Amino acid sequence: MIKSELISKIAQQNPHLYQRDVEMIVNAILDEIADALSRGDRVELRGFGAFSVRQRRARQGRNPRTGDKVAVDEKVVPFFKSGKEMRERLNGGDEG
Repeated sequence: MIKSELISKIAQQNPHLYQRDVEMIVNAILDEIADALSRGDRVELRGFGAFSVRQRRARQGRNPRTGDKVAVDEKVVPFFKSGKEMRERLNGGDEG
């Protein structure tokens, strides 16, 4: 599912809202999550999961085409951990 499909689905489920309003709401939510992560904050959506950032150390990588060593800089990457309810839903309630 892509963002436009999510917006359309939410708009269909809520006919009292205009699609452009749903799009603004979805964009606002995603922007707030991105802003929080850029500040280094953790974003928890109960029952869904938690977004956080992790620091990756600098390392030596390889160019897959030539095999030459390449320096890969230190960087911060987003990380998502699914919540218990999400894992149970995905696994049919078998997790215990």
